Amino acid sequence: AARAPPRGGGGRPPPPNGAAPGLLARLLRRGKPQPTEPAAGDTARARNLGLRRAGTEVLRGIDLAVTPGEIVALMGRNGAGKSTLLSTLVGTLAPTTGAVTVGGRTPHRTPPPEMVRHVGLVPQEPRDLLYADTVAAECAAADSDAGAAPGTCRALVRGLLPGVPDDTHPRDLSEGQRLALALALVLTGRPALLLLDEPTRGLDYAAKARLIEILRGLAADGHAVVLATHDVELAAELADRVVILAGGEVVADGPTAEVVVSSPAFAPQVAKVLAPGHWLTVGQVAEALDAAAAR
Repeated sequence: AARAPPRGGGGRPPPPNGAAPGLLARLLRRGKPQPTEPAAGDTARARNLGLRRAGTEVLRGIDLAVTPGEIVALMGRNGAGKSTLLSTLVGTLAPTTGAVTVGGRTPHRTPPPEMVRHVGLVPQEPRDLLYADTVAAECAAADSDAGAAPGTCRALVRGLLPGVPDDTHPRDLSEGQRLALALALVLTGRPALLLLDEPTRGLDYAAKARLIEILRGLAADGHAVVLATHDVELAAELADRVVILAGGEVVADGPTAEVVVSSPAFAPQVAKVLAPGHWLTVGQVAEALDAAAAR
């Protein structure tokens, strides 16, 4: 198979150096193929999904729907099944029981060059997507995999990593820069669904803030985003909805503000300090103080 399965689609990192999130949206719309329009209804759905590996039941009875423009955080302890669930959505693992559809297609039965237009995964280690010796070679391969016009990926990289020469080796990039490159590669396919596995791992505060802005921009443009994360602050800041997995099962699924405060393990620091208040982030507290001062 082509590189499409691991690369297939994605979200892009935050506009570096304060670039407006709309810049990347405009870049995505350039050239061919045109962006996949999210279909009415669900972008992705799992029904009674179960998966066994080496005789162990890793997922059981998973019911999950993701709609266009929604950002969903998958949370849970190590071994809960978060990464496995992402793998079934992108098609690298086939369900043992139940069904998964993305864009109306069954991921593991759909040819990668077609699936790349509908779903893409950025794994925990962005370097796992980087095979070539230069940024230019990575971009050329991404254009080919996605059937995009030559130069499509490079335009995305210029928007995300301005000033990075074509002949730069990916291993010479910082962790945040590698994430930006990996996101550009998967975004070349313009997928309707972006999956990210622990996307803030290794990022500093500034890079994390830029990532949040980019993912918000993607959601506003109609892309669905699902991220598996242990970062409770990221979930509180970004997610519309939180799904908590334990032992391969969904044990909670609902609006972020309701789910993350239901367990100390998943509550952000602001919620812990200001309990029983309903604030999750510093920004929310600042807004509440401004509103109180204006009264």
